[in-house]
Amino acid sequence: MRGSDSIRRLVAETEISVNDLVAPLFVREDIDSPQPIKSLPGIVQHSQESLLNEVAELVDLGVPGVILFGLPTHKDEIGSQAWAEDGVVQIALNELNAKFGSHISIMADLCLDEYTDHGHCGVLDEEGNVINDATIELYAQTAIAQARAGAQVIAPSGMMDGQVAAIRNALDANGYSHLPILAYSAKYASAFYGPFRDAVNVTIAGGGDRKGYQQDWHNSREAAVEVALDLAEGADMVMVKPALAYLDVISQVREQVDCPVAAYQVSGEYAMIKAAAANGWIDEQAVMFETLGAIKRAGASFILSYFSKDVAKALQ
Repeated sequence: MRGSDSIRRLVAETEISVNDLVAPLFVREDIDSPQPIKSLPGIVQHSQESLLNEVAELVDLGVPGVILFGLPTHKDEIGSQAWAEDGVVQIALNELNAKFGSHISIMADLCLDEYTDHGHCGVLDEEGNVINDATIELYAQTAIAQARAGAQVIAPSGMMDGQVAAIRNALDANGYSHLPILAYSAKYASAFYGPFRDAVNVTIAGGGDRKGYQQDWHNSREAAVEVALDLAEGADMVMVKPALAYLDVISQVREQVDCPVAAYQVSGEYAMIKAAAANGWIDEQAVMFETLGAIKRAGASFILSYFSKDVAKALQ
């Protein structure tokens, strides 16, 4: 049953479709034209205008979802631009929802690291540790601001205890009980995030890290606990991040829950494939599809991937 391409397609257990994809997009406040990201070839920091053009192209290609990350001009110790009415993501959400709201799912990443001057995902105490409870209050404010601006899915990524409950309660109390929450439930303190931090212009103060609140890559069983907690607090979908180094976790989560399971093929995974292909060491398109196939085969319902547009074009 492997003798020809046609029969291989007939008996294939896993297939990648454009419907499996969500495109991560970066929108920056102080630019008039898209700015290339050196460590993410083919990906840019968008102006508001170029973001509209990019989403229009993704809609034409049939990509069903995008998720937004913001780059503000002003950063402060609490990340106040994350929930500002005129914040960069809120402006983008308003414009995207008005133009494309019925044609594509517009998701908003919810975290403070892009907006704080110290690069952490929350408010810090005098010793530089994140204060969990004060942080989730600001997450709730940000969720309301994103909802008012037109976000169709709220995606909290900060890995704070109780963040989903705080956001769900805030949304429900403000008339947004219909908005789904995509929780970054099993987000690991990974070495694969380097290019993303270039993309959002984030440096953690003092050379610190996020190992105190993101998950330890040595462990898989605690992912089940985090997922169960988020679902109990009101999450509608859960995510595993990164994807390729955590296929076992994706599989375990898929067996554990009945809700949609997302996986994030992160910046380092994308950049490695691009770099190897640029050196002629691999077939980029073949490896692109093979890695996405592995993520879906492990149990992902959909995949956040910087390859989204490339895949959609290839499938056409």
